[in-house]
Amino acid sequence: MAATVAASPAAEPAQLSGGTLALLTVGLALGTFMEVLDTSIANVAVPTISGSLGVATSEGTWVISSYSVASAIAVPLTGWLARRVGEVRLFTLSVLLFTLASAACGFAANFETLIAFRLIQGLVSGPMVPLSQTILMRSYPPAKRGLALGLWAMTVIVAPIFGPVMGGWITDNYTWPWIFYINVPIGIFSGVCAYLLLRGRETKTTKQRIDAIGLALLVIGVSCLQMMLDLGKDRDWFNSNFIVALAIIAAVSLAFMLVWEATEKEPVVDLSLFRDRNFALGALIISFGFMVFFGSVVIFPLWLQTVMGYTPGLAGLATAPVGILALVLSPLIGRNMHKLDLRMVASFAFVVFAVVSIWNSTFTLDVPFDHVILPRLVQGIGVACFFVPMTTITLSSVPDERLASASGLSNFLRTLSGAIGTAISTTFWEDDAIRHHAILAESVTQASQSTSAYSDALSSLGIAGHALTAQLNEVVTTQGYMMATNDFFRISAIAFVVLAALVWITKPKKGAGMSLGH
Repeated sequence: MAATVAASPAAEPAQLSGGTLALLTVGLALGTFMEVLDTSIANVAVPTISGSLGVATSEGTWVISSYSVASAIAVPLTGWLARRVGEVRLFTLSVLLFTLASAACGFAANFETLIAFRLIQGLVSGPMVPLSQTILMRSYPPAKRGLALGLWAMTVIVAPIFGPVMGGWITDNYTWPWIFYINVPIGIFSGVCAYLLLRGRETKTTKQRIDAIGLALLVIGVSCLQMMLDLGKDRDWFNSNFIVALAIIAAVSLAFMLVWEATEKEPVVDLSLFRDRNFALGALIISFGFMVFFGSVVIFPLWLQTVMGYTPGLAGLATAPVGILALVLSPLIGRNMHKLDLRMVASFAFVVFAVVSIWNSTFTLDVPFDHVILPRLVQGIGVACFFVPMTTITLSSVPDERLASASGLSNFLRTLSGAIGTAISTTFWEDDAIRHHAILAESVTQASQSTSAYSDALSSLGIAGHALTAQLNEVVTTQGYMMATNDFFRISAIAFVVLAALVWITKPKKGAGMSLGH
């Protein structure tokens, strides 16, 4: 049996309030922002980093993959680690180590060193997001925990949206190491805030033995699964023996882990949380919702740059409006959650997502910029109404002492679903574009009046022979991608409608926003 050691003083510390609570909120939120930002800020800088360090762009993607694999392993370990060392101590240590690893990434002299520090950065980042959520909610009085969750959600929502914008701007105007250096002042501020303001508020710790078998199965299974998702598209998925091997290892390892952890007395991942109806159903709906939503987050800028000819900066500006209304509405919804039927709010969010997806599916190749950004602005309403209420439903009946485990597990499933959504959406988009290209190419013949008219127009401009054929192929390819984009958003709309109905199978307690974590 585990021996419990009280890390907190005998007297209950006074409740934080006023400026102290506001400063703690900012510090924890910035820690979350920094970690989530690093999942996307390096994406646009990969070609620059690859060229600077003398490797191919295909190898350069390991800057992203190494971080995501390491982070995916560490997130579900949050609850177990927090029980051993304490939530406050673990969060502060994670933030400071993350800051140090970020600086080391910027100073990396070669590609191998950069990947090593990105692995370290990902490993220590795991507890940051779930613990910032848990500590923040526990620091607020029960009646205001919904507001705390709303404020926390703002950073999770905004960071991945602005990551590519900031990464592109920094890379264009400075040098790539600065995408890592900017974490240093943010990390120091966040870590110092947590250490100074939460002294004497440490959670109880337990001397638990290490579940070595469960940990090994988790590391192997999650690593192989994340690598399969990251590398699958570039290696033609299951036509590659390497991807097939990764899939088999991941499936076997995770299956054995589920069996082992279900019977282990001190599991490294607490699967007994799924016995809670709201946690199980809420985590499932959040995961599928985030999977579909994140797919659109990936496809939208790809469409803008590949099909519409937008620059990375302009594509980032077109994507950013989704954060405006989300920023405004998230704390308002959080403050009033105890007055609302959370299922109604979440269902409304999925309906908004469905409407925006249908709206996006009507775009054509000549859609103007202002028409592109308007649906993104409206989508922000759905983002605010989705994430905060669904997280509240998921954690509504989880006791305080299990919040760290529940938050870590739900955040892990959300992160993994984002990776799955990226893999599925990009593969579907490209395959569907190829299918449309083949269909359209069949109608590009000399017998077609439209083809003849277009060819004559190009000939009058001096374009003939192979150049003419290449131009016709480019038109067909562009149109094929446009049609694939429309198909993707139509399918997304259907998925969101289904999720809007599934929300109603949850049964959150009345006033769940007020009693979150009790």
